[in-house]
Amino acid sequence: MILMKSLKNRINHFHWSTLCVIALFPLIMLCPQIAMAAESQEELAKKSLNPVAALISLPLQFNQDYDIGLKDDAKRTWLNIQPVIPVSLNQNWNVIIRTIVPLIDMDSPIPGGDDESGLGDITQSFFLSPKDPIDGWIMGAGPVLYYPSATDETLGSEKWGAGPTVVLLKQESGFTVGLLANHIWSFAGDDEREDLSATFLQPFVGYTTKTLTTLMINTESTYDWEADQWTVPINVMLNQMFKIGPQPLSLQFGYRYYAEKPQYGPDWGIRFTVTFLFPK
Repeated sequence: MILMKSLKNRINHFHWSTLCVIALFPLIMLCPQIAMAAESQEELAKKSLNPVAALISLPLQFNQDYDIGLKDDAKRTWLNIQPVIPVSLNQNWNVIIRTIVPLIDMDSPIPGGDDESGLGDITQSFFLSPKDPIDGWIMGAGPVLYYPSATDETLGSEKWGAGPTVVLLKQESGFTVGLLANHIWSFAGDDEREDLSATFLQPFVGYTTKTLTTLMINTESTYDWEADQWTVPINVMLNQMFKIGPQPLSLQFGYRYYAEKPQYGPDWGIRFTVTFLFPK
């Protein structure tokens, strides 16, 4: 019995660690090729707000939500590791690979329940994007993949998923306005778990000042077609672009209010993000 349990733990560890390596493979391969170049901070600030910019970046996004479930003090904390890797196909097209690897620490939503910590499910998007804007609009589209990498069943869906994703935005006179969207369907995984069919919508608007300070407002809304349920967090965030020596960074602080949520969902939350930028 002990041998079987040990073997199961080793298999589970191999399962999620292998998926991590697959998801982060583009970053692992490109890290030795990262080089700093002379580029204006204004241009970097604009690129840092563009999901399909031809810019290698590594955002580390810390989130914490409060008032979850039946316990007044229950919270959910997670760190999203979100490398963005552009790959040049030719003179006209890039493929932008955006990966989200969540590390989660979640209080039990019910009194007496067990808290859980570990890796969540990984999401990876591939945007085929023209290098030059079309009529002033920056755009990209492609597939999104969803990997059942969670280390505990309460931290993930135990389903493989895929679907389409698209981004459209415009940057003009200090304003950044756009929309990021995807839809994910499950196609394999644990038959005893609910299927996935979820639409993600992220409209956003921001204004950047001459001091490279950006006020950004977005929603990161999800509609669960299986549960017929919206989750609509509204984020108000303040970004600041600066350098530490030669290294450009972007810091972000934000507050989140849930305008719509499932029963016993969180009421509000906070966000802190540090983004390392690697112009080449």
